[in-house]
Amino acid sequence: MTFGDRIPVQSAGSEPTQVNPYAIEVMHELGVDLTKHHSKSVQTIDPVTVGTVITLCAEEVCPVFMGKARRLHWPIPDPASIDPGISPEEMLTRFRTARDTIREKLERLSLDEFPQT
Repeated sequence: MTFGDRIPVQSAGSEPTQVNPYAIEVMHELGVDLTKHHSKSVQTIDPVTVGTVITLCAEEVCPVFMGKARRLHWPIPDPASIDPGISPEEMLTRFRTARDTIREKLERLSLDEFPQT
């Protein structure tokens, strides 16, 4: 399901570094090109442009977003890891799980808030 055509989406975090190569790969599997994207801080997003904030943090610290936006919290474990014992295939599995969980939640949210007529 494409959300960007109907709903503007912005992504940011509390400690931006780079777009994870595994995220690029698993999103490419769905035809989404993240190669031109860059990691950014929540501080760079104008609160006036945001209607809903969805935080995904589970164990880590959630970024603070100022503004009057509605807030939803979906505690999804961060698939990224610096553990050298995790194989590339396991990393892909972790990223696919996070991607698919987020996608399912967005689809449900989209159907609840924007029912098809």
